[in-house]
Amino acid sequence: MNLREASGSLRNFVFRLVRAIASIFPGGRISAFGAGDNMIGSILVVNLDRQPRRWRRVLRELGRFRTAEGTPLKLIARRLAAVDARDGRAVAATADVDSMYCIGDQLYVQPDARLAECFGVNDPIRMTRQEVAVARSHVEVWKTVATGTDDHVLVLEDDVWFRRGAAAAIDHGWTAALRRCRTEGGPHLLYLSYEDAGAERVDVCDALFRPVRGLWFLSGYVLSRKGAATLLRAMPVIGPVDMWINYRFKELDALALTSPAILQRQDGISDNSYSILPFLARAGIVDAGSGPKPPDRTRVGPVMAWTATGEREGLAMALSMLGLRVRVFDTDEKAIQATSLRNLFEVFDALVDAPLASGALSSAIAMADTKFLLEANALLRSDTESERLPPSRTAVLPEARPETGAWQPLCALLGLSEPVQSYPLGAPRRVRLFRDDRPDASSRSAFLSLRKAYPLDDSPWVLPPWSGWQPMPPTGRPEPFTGERLVHAAMTTATPLFPRLVETFPGNLSSFAQEGLVHDKDGAHLVLSKAGTAARPYRSGAFASVRSFEYGRFEAEIRAASGSGLITGFFLHRDAPRQEIDVELAGNAPRYMLVNVYFNPGDDGAAIGYGYRGSPCRIDLGFDSTLDFHLYTIDWRPGRIAWLVDGKTVHERVNWDPTPLPHLPMRLHANLWAPRSEELVGRLEDNALPATATFRNVSVWA
Repeated sequence: MNLREASGSLRNFVFRLVRAIASIFPGGRISAFGAGDNMIGSILVVNLDRQPRRWRRVLRELGRFRTAEGTPLKLIARRLAAVDARDGRAVAATADVDSMYCIGDQLYVQPDARLAECFGVNDPIRMTRQEVAVARSHVEVWKTVATGTDDHVLVLEDDVWFRRGAAAAIDHGWTAALRRCRTEGGPHLLYLSYEDAGAERVDVCDALFRPVRGLWFLSGYVLSRKGAATLLRAMPVIGPVDMWINYRFKELDALALTSPAILQRQDGISDNSYSILPFLARAGIVDAGSGPKPPDRTRVGPVMAWTATGEREGLAMALSMLGLRVRVFDTDEKAIQATSLRNLFEVFDALVDAPLASGALSSAIAMADTKFLLEANALLRSDTESERLPPSRTAVLPEARPETGAWQPLCALLGLSEPVQSYPLGAPRRVRLFRDDRPDASSRSAFLSLRKAYPLDDSPWVLPPWSGWQPMPPTGRPEPFTGERLVHAAMTTATPLFPRLVETFPGNLSSFAQEGLVHDKDGAHLVLSKAGTAARPYRSGAFASVRSFEYGRFEAEIRAASGSGLITGFFLHRDAPRQEIDVELAGNAPRYMLVNVYFNPGDDGAAIGYGYRGSPCRIDLGFDSTLDFHLYTIDWRPGRIAWLVDGKTVHERVNWDPTPLPHLPMRLHANLWAPRSEELVGRLEDNALPATATFRNVSVWA
C-alpha cells in the first residue's frame, strides 16, 4: 500500500472516530440562535440529493447544540437541494451566473506576484461545471432567505463540523456583530467558516474583524434577509461564488469571526474541480497531485456495444471517459470466434461494433457479467439479434443530445456514477480512435536492443501491464508528407509565432522566465540557471506556438543541454483533456531519446485526467545529442505517430500501441527543465550551471 494513502486512510479513520465520539456529548447552548429579534432564526443546509449520508451527518452535528430556548439546532435546520453538476440542464447558462471570469478576479482575492507575472489580469478563465453548480446552489439559498420570514439564517454546506469551543465563539462573535454592525437589524453577512487567503482586515477586535477582501469558501455564514436581497440585486455571479462575494463585502458591511468556529471535514473526497488550479500549477504556486482515481473497472464486467455507425463515435468516447479500455471495430474485420472473444476481454473492457461469428454472441451472453448496449438505430450484425440479449443486462440508449445526453441509462447499467462532463459527441470516425492497429507480436522482435520500454501505467487508457507490450521497430522509409508548411521560424530573433513562456508545471524544479530565453545568430537558447524561490530554485526558458494544430509534421534542429538532472523537451501538448506527444533528451544519457504519449479521453474541454506517466520508451540515437544540432521530427497523423531523427524514422506508434493516440488540437512546445525526480535523469549539480539547450529552424506542416 502507498504510505501516503495509508497515512491518509488512518487520519480519516481517526477523524471519523473522534467525530463519532464527539456526537455523544452535548456541544452546549448557542444563545445567538432563537426566535427573538436580532437572533439567527433558522439553518439552511445545502445538500445534494445523492448525498443523504452527508445530510444525516450534519443533523447529528447540529443535534449536539441547542438554541437559547433549549431547542436542538437540528430542529430548526432545513435541507435545500443543491444543484448537481452532473445535470447538464441545471448548470446550463442562466442570467444568475456568468461562467467566465479573469485572472484579475483571483488576484483581487489572493494577490500573488507569481500568478501576476505569468498571466495578464484580463486572461479569461471558464468555471468548471462543479463551480457553476455551487454558485447556482448559493443563489437558490439567497432566494430562499430573501423570501423567508427569518431575519437571519445560518447557511451551511453539508461537509462541516463545529470545532471545540464553537458555541462560545459564535455567541461572542454574534454579540460583537450586533454592537458593531453599521446598519439596523443586525449584520447582513457574518462568516463563521472560511479559509483565510491573506485577508485584508480592518476594525479588528478579539471576536471578529471587518474583511475588505481575501476570504475563500462559503461553508458556513449567517445571512440576513436584507443581505440576501442585496446579493440578488448584484447578480449575475461572475466566477466562483466565494470569489465574487469578496466584491460585495463593502455593501454588505461583512464581518467575520477572528478564527473560524465551523470547519470543513477532513475525511471526504471533494467532488469539486477548480478552474484556477491549472493556472496556479503553471505559475508554480501549487503542485498538482495525481488527480482522481479512475472508476473500478473490475465490477463493471465485459461490455459489448453496437452503434448507429454515425460520423462521430460518441458511445466509444463515453465508455472511455468512464474509465474503460475500449476497442472499436469497422466493417471489414474478420468475424470474431467465441474463443477469441474471451481473449479480447482479457485486454479490453468494452468492444464496440464487434463482428461476431456464429456462436460468439451466445458465448458473450453466457458470461453472466457481460453487459450489452445498443444505441438508438444501432446497425446490428446479421448474426446478432437484439431479441437474444438478456433484458436485465441490456440498455438501449436514447439519441444523445447536449441537454439530455445518455449518461443515465449507460451508467445505471454499468453501476457507475455519472460524470460531471457532458455526454461526448466523440471523435470523427475518420480518425479511427480506439482501433487496435498493433501489428503481430512476431514483428516486434527486431531492433529491441535499440529501444527500451518502461513500465506501463495501470491506467484505463494504456494496455494492461500484463499485456507484455514492446515497442515496434520502424516499418521503413517515412511516408511522404504532402501538406503545406504553415509555420517556419529560424529562431535567431524573437518571433510572435513562438513567444516565450513565463510559467512552470508540477514536477519541475525550475520556473520559466523571460531571462531564460535568449536569441542570437545560432538560434533560441534556453538557459537554466540557479535562481528563483525555495520551491523552484532554478530559472529556465521555454517557448510555444501561438496556435494549436490538428495533426501535422513538427520539426526543429536541436542541440540538447548536457548534464545530470536536465531534460530538453520538444513536444505537442494540450489540457482538458490532457494529451501529449513527447521528445525528451536527458542530459545524463545524451545518446538516447525518450518518446512518450499521453492520452486522456473526451471532447475539447473535458477535464478527464487519470493518465499519469503515459507510455515512455527510450531509443538509442547512435550519437551524443548535446554535441551538435540534429533534426528531430514528430509526424502526427490520424491513427499513426512517427518520430524521425535527421530524416530517418526511429519509432512509430499506432492506436492501442499501447495507448489510443491523441486526436485533439495541440500546441508545439520547447523547454529546458529540471525534474524533481532524481530517478528519472539524475541529480542536478549546481556547479555545472548554467546549462543551455538551443533550438533553430522550427517548422510546422499541416
